[in-house]
Amino acid sequence: MSTARAERLVNLVLALLSTRQYLTAERIRGIVPGYADAASDEAYYRMFERDKTELRELGIPLETGRNSAFDAIEGYRIARRDYELGEIDLAPDEAAAVGLAVRLWDSPELTGQAQGALVKLRAAGVEVDDQAPTVVEPRVRAEPAFGPLLAAVQNGQAVRFEYRRSGSPERMMRTLEPWGVVSWRARWYVVGHDRDRGATRCFRLSRLTGQVKPVGRAGEVRRPDGINLLQLVSVTGEAEQAPVATARIWVADGRAAGVRRRGTVVGRSHADGEEGDVVEIALYFPESAADWVAAHGPDVLVLEPDVLAKAVGDRLEAIVAQQTRDAHQGSQW
Repeated sequence: MSTARAERLVNLVLALLSTRQYLTAERIRGIVPGYADAASDEAYYRMFERDKTELRELGIPLETGRNSAFDAIEGYRIARRDYELGEIDLAPDEAAAVGLAVRLWDSPELTGQAQGALVKLRAAGVEVDDQAPTVVEPRVRAEPAFGPLLAAVQNGQAVRFEYRRSGSPERMMRTLEPWGVVSWRARWYVVGHDRDRGATRCFRLSRLTGQVKPVGRAGEVRRPDGINLLQLVSVTGEAEQAPVATARIWVADGRAAGVRRRGTVVGRSHADGEEGDVVEIALYFPESAADWVAAHGPDVLVLEPDVLAKAVGDRLEAIVAQQTRDAHQGSQW
């Protein structure tokens, strides 16, 4: 963004915050520095429309309305109650969790939103360290359809997309009233009312092909009360699939509670002189198990199968190599 445009946006925000009345576009043109330079009325309105879009994308609540029933033209303002953040008080561990969450998403559009939230917290005086070192760098990879579907859920709008069923190359168009997007067994699903079938359906995001297109008006779709999205996915989202492998994993005492919840303790053992439990876990998706196990770092050790142990080792070595490169680049600065 150019310096001139940034200054114009700041001036626009200040003007709309400083008034209780709705300011028309013409009034804004006369009082906000930067708009008077527009070569024509058409050029000004194009500039103003771009600026309004920019403010809304930044999360600034831009209101439209009329000051009285006799006004023929709508105006704009920013309600201070909606613009200003309330007092935020995060404990040190909560602030650390926020910083980690910012680094969690491995998706450009979601990373941008997380960074925007971080900026707002810092502006409110909350110290958040998003560069704190961690043993393992976690990542959540979202499918390309994740963003459009999440936006449709938030807007209450139906969508259309092409979908490929499991084990079939055939693609069919589906029209869905989405209620939510959830993760289950390392897979993303969208849940909603399938208009084509007239029933509740779950669709795995990795099988959506092409673009997700919104249809109809926003606000038409509402999630029914009492719906448990995760339960629906667990029942219909390939719940009938049997585990394809069993892993034996050593877990340090008092650590990696997530591994313990997914498996069964079958014995005791030690690794590098540290005591722990041996846990057996049924693997439904072996290809994603390595990422999940590696996220626990030195708190777990894969005993078998060898292919999983090697995959986890490769991921940990890649993390160490990346941290070494980052440290080397930092020292150069």
